[in-house]
Amino acid sequence: MSSSFNDFNRNLIKDLRANGGKATSGPFKDRDVLILTTTGAKSGEDRETPLVYTWEKGHHVIVASKGGAPTHPSWYHNLQKHPTVTVEASGEKFKAHAKVVDGDDYERLYRQHADINPGFWDYRQKTTRKIPVILLERIDQA
Repeated sequence: MSSSFNDFNRNLIKDLRANGGKATSGPFKDRDVLILTTTGAKSGEDRETPLVYTWEKGHHVIVASKGGAPTHPSWYHNLQKHPTVTVEASGEKFKAHAKVVDGDDYERLYRQHADINPGFWDYRQKTTRKIPVILLERIDQA
C-alpha cells in the first residue's frame, strides 16, 4: 500500500476521533464512517481502518470492496482469523463480533449499502470476486 494512502487513512482517523466520529473534510464528509480495529492475521498487531458503514437492526454493516480490486482487503482477512474487533463510531468505542453475511441477507444488505453509497455499485462492476458484506454485532460489555 502506498504511503499517501496510509497518510490519508491516518489523517481521516485523526479527524474522526477529534470530531465525534464525523469527517470534517474530504470525500467522507457527511458520510457515516467508522474506525475498525482488527488484529493482524499474520502480525498479531492492531490495524485501524476507516470504513463507510450502514445500519441493519442496530448493527453496523461494512463492505469489503477494496474499491473493486481483484483481492479482498487485508482487514477482511484479519477479521476472518480474529472476528472480535473494536469499532469506533459516532464518538463511541466498543467491541463487536464480525459476521460475514451470506444467503438471502447478502444481496439485500449490499443493495442497501450501495444505494446509500453509490460507489459500491461501481466496485461490483470492476471485479469478478463476490464482495463480502460484514455485520458488526456489538458485544455487550459486562
